[in-house]
Amino acid sequence: GLLRSDSIPEVGEDAAATVSMAETLSEEERDELRKELAKVEEEIQTLSQVLAAKEKHLAEIKRKLGINSLQELKQNITKSWQDVTSTTAYKRTSETLSQAGQKASAAFSSVGSVITKKFEDVRNSPTFKSFEEKVENFKSKVGGSKPAGGDFGEVLNSAANASATETIAEQTEDETH
Repeated sequence: GLLRSDSIPEVGEDAAATVSMAETLSEEERDELRKELAKVEEEIQTLSQVLAAKEKHLAEIKRKLGINSLQELKQNITKSWQDVTSTTAYKRTSETLSQAGQKASAAFSSVGSVITKKFEDVRNSPTFKSFEEKVENFKSKVGGSKPAGGDFGEVLNSAANASATETIAEQTEDETH
């Protein structure tokens, strides 16, 4: 018959096996196989033509419906995204990332608390207190009207304003002389 139980050599098998198989076929079997080969090739060509005609018809229907490539692409992407998000792997990954985000958030919050505590420690340190006193003394010498003990930001602002006022006053004196 046309169909034999002999195996067809795979790509990479040695040439000797292929030659020995061809030698075992009778002339009649070879003719039958050649006819079958021609028939299968003709069927493939016919199917290709039918497929091309169907694709042309499909394009015409889409054109009439006003479906363009961009709309199709958007629909395909949306469907693909829905397919991906419904997979177990995506759900597991999403849950894992969510948990990791929560842990990272907690860690950043903890770091923020530590930094705030360190700033408080610095502000309460003797060195900072000494610096703050020096700034307040400078402020009172410059002529601040507020009593000593204002907050540090106010002290710095008033010192900067006093310094700027002195500079303007000196420039005005230089211009009049």
